[in-house]
Amino acid sequence: MNKSIRNRAFTGTALALAASAVLTACGGEDSSSTDTKAKNAAGTKAVAVKDPLVATFDGGLYVLDGESLKLADTIDLPGFNRLSPAGDDDHVIVSTDSGFRVLNAARQAFTGVEYKGAKPGHVVRHAGKTVLFTDGTGEVDVFDPDDLSGGKKPQGRSYTSAEPHHGVAIELSNGELLSTLGTEEKRTGALVLDKNNKEIKRDENCPGVHGEAAAKGEAVGIGCEDGILIYKDGEFTKVDAPDEYGRIGNQSGSDASPILLGDYKTDPEAELERPTRISLIDTETAKLRLVDLGTSYSFRSLGRGAQGEALLLGTNGSLHVIDPETGKVEKKIPVVDEWQEPLDWQQPRPTLFVRDHTAYVSEPGKRKLHAVDIETGKKVASVTLPKSTNELSGVVAGH
Repeated sequence: MNKSIRNRAFTGTALALAASAVLTACGGEDSSSTDTKAKNAAGTKAVAVKDPLVATFDGGLYVLDGESLKLADTIDLPGFNRLSPAGDDDHVIVSTDSGFRVLNAARQAFTGVEYKGAKPGHVVRHAGKTVLFTDGTGEVDVFDPDDLSGGKKPQGRSYTSAEPHHGVAIELSNGELLSTLGTEEKRTGALVLDKNNKEIKRDENCPGVHGEAAAKGEAVGIGCEDGILIYKDGEFTKVDAPDEYGRIGNQSGSDASPILLGDYKTDPEAELERPTRISLIDTETAKLRLVDLGTSYSFRSLGRGAQGEALLLGTNGSLHVIDPETGKVEKKIPVVDEWQEPLDWQQPRPTLFVRDHTAYVSEPGKRKLHAVDIETGKKVASVTLPKSTNELSGVVAGH
């Protein structure tokens, strides 16, 4: 997927501690319609939601129609919960206090499939596989998301890291598995395993490793406190930051572009750094470009468009559409009111989720959710929800 408090979960120890502490949060629609309340024998709703979105709130989940944004159902679920696409047309992965749970968002019901473990972390989709990393155990689980359709736990691959840590893993199309290296106190880089989980490559020149993204040509970038580490064609390449401390902790990639979009931070002592610069990393030339947008953003602000556009939701309330090749901001689309990132990374803030040509943006201060056409810049739908939302995600396959 992402996923001390002074570094807002962008430092590894902070994310691990915060996750441990918490995983142990156009007109309104106030409830499900009568027909969607009808249940079949399996306990799922009789009427499926089209292209569902899922948003968390304090006490549960909202499931919404992806086109109209109509609220289809509310699911009770206490605690702070995180969301990630499962990788098919129906399901979303929910990180809860007990582990990863699989929600059939189309049918508005949990399937019973669960990957139990303390501190469920990143969820990564790539090359037809979904990979879960459980921070508290170091366990990596890989499965084909299409196998979720039967309602049973898929048969898949597993690997356990040498030490539990806040990590991430991704399986490539050739069966290689890239997984991070580290402990709860320190993270150093990544290793690559073959199909039989035998180590074939490693690089420990990536202090504070965090997050991943895949670019065109299956180049995978993982963030470091001094740049980014790229794995491509069987080799690691380090791209150094221009600053001694230049942290890229969150990245977003696209199969349509060789350039990764990343955040960029330079103050390791900040209680909460509010950067205005982003990083654009060319995985073909191993070059890094910094672009100052003149507005800060949060770790939930990054996304990519269907054509590979770099997207960023700024605290100025606008969605910035950026040409990753040049770094030029091609358009600024006003979506929400100006906002400020909260000190606590678990607190709500406007959040960006992108699917196809549509950017979905939450506005917790007004209990709203908006859908924006990225090409035209027009707001195509809005909804007011009963409660303020926190995380936002949805299904992605087939889009």
